[in-house]
Amino acid sequence: MKKRAFFTIPISLLLIAVIIASFFLINIQPEQGKIAKAQKLAEFTKPAVVRIVDYAVVSWQFNNPDDPEVIAILEQLNNQSVVGGSGSGAIISSDGYIVTNAHVVEATQKKDEDIANEAFEQLVSTVADYFKVDYKTAYNYMVSYTQYTEIKKVLKVVLPGGDVLDGEVKSYGAPINEGKDVAVLKIEGKNLPTIPLGNSDDIQNQDNIWVSGYPAAADSDVLSTDSSLVSSMNAGQISATSKKTDQGSPVIQINAAATHGNSGGPVINEKGQIIGLLTFRGDTVNGQEVQGFNFAVPVNTVKEFVNQAGVRNTKSETDKLYQEGLNLYWGGYYKHALEKFEAVQRIYPNHSEIKQYIANAEKKIDSSKTLWSDYATTFYIVDGVAGLLVLILIVFTFAGGNSQKSAPSIAAPAAPSAPTPPAVPENTIQDLNNDGKIDVQDILIALQEHQKKQQQKDEE
Repeated sequence: MKKRAFFTIPISLLLIAVIIASFFLINIQPEQGKIAKAQKLAEFTKPAVVRIVDYAVVSWQFNNPDDPEVIAILEQLNNQSVVGGSGSGAIISSDGYIVTNAHVVEATQKKDEDIANEAFEQLVSTVADYFKVDYKTAYNYMVSYTQYTEIKKVLKVVLPGGDVLDGEVKSYGAPINEGKDVAVLKIEGKNLPTIPLGNSDDIQNQDNIWVSGYPAAADSDVLSTDSSLVSSMNAGQISATSKKTDQGSPVIQINAAATHGNSGGPVINEKGQIIGLLTFRGDTVNGQEVQGFNFAVPVNTVKEFVNQAGVRNTKSETDKLYQEGLNLYWGGYYKHALEKFEAVQRIYPNHSEIKQYIANAEKKIDSSKTLWSDYATTFYIVDGVAGLLVLILIVFTFAGGNSQKSAPSIAAPAAPSAPTPPAVPENTIQDLNNDGKIDVQDILIALQEHQKKQQQKDEE
């Protein structure tokens, strides 16, 4: 056995080393491309940042047929006034739950009477400007002849991929001057991109943050219609963590640039997590916005309303595949990135970024790097054969080394030999004359023979 072990043990160890090496090679992670953290965060989170449009349409009836000028003004307005605006939000669950500010969806949450009063004030201002009269005069005139006939509330969520979906408010915390300024919305969908919620208790002054959303200042007549679907991301730091509103609600001060339309947009940390929602700006100076003094509702406050709505903030399969594809793409593994991107397109066809990444990966596929995992099947076969050989060698070493020992043979008992006649003592007289008895004659004959033998010895 020892001689065999000198041969089999080194070979077995070599085969085991092959198995271990193949295991590590298969599980080697692909190289990460040299992509800036901010760019990664932007690409990871952009598909889940949405534009929210919330408004109420008030229809008017003017009851003075003798005033053609006011009638003409109303006809130009299509006999309607619109109250509301737009903001930003973030999808936090794959089935369509969204977090934003309460004031972003305030228009559709008001009572009809309050909406009508706000719309009427807007109409009066238009009439006063047209006739160059003071607001009070225009108000007293219009209130005598005008009444609203219908109020239509509209809440729409515009996804980055271009889908426009109806939104429904599931949890509402009132605007910042009345409440905590958080709302949770619901749209119909599945496999939607999401952004995870972080923990605002962990934030520190001067932490790097990014504000994402749809600022109105970025909506220009010069830009294409599609550009309105692209969110903006601005970098900054946390300036203060312990400020509060007059109502005692905590807020985070940040210095990232933001403006109208950014409200409700996510404030994102270096881990790609939401740590707050942008809610309001600092006071204007000489009627001008001053950047660097913006405030956000902490995400732990947001979670109160998320829990009220019964929402689970979970990463979707779309997020997983998309982020894996991006990491492969940035590392130069275009073939494998393409597979991930195509998988995203299958489960969520309207993903805002996926078509462009598929096109880019297809162009670069000829220069794609190779992953060891491409040879997984070969490695599994080699490992299987190596494992089998190790078992054979072990059996050969320990079982084959014990040579069979022959069983000790048991000698057959010897056949009994014929009894030998008892030896005749030398001094015993034999029957020399053959008469069947020993007598005197036998003695005489024996003496004679003895004398002859003695005589012969003497002569010699």
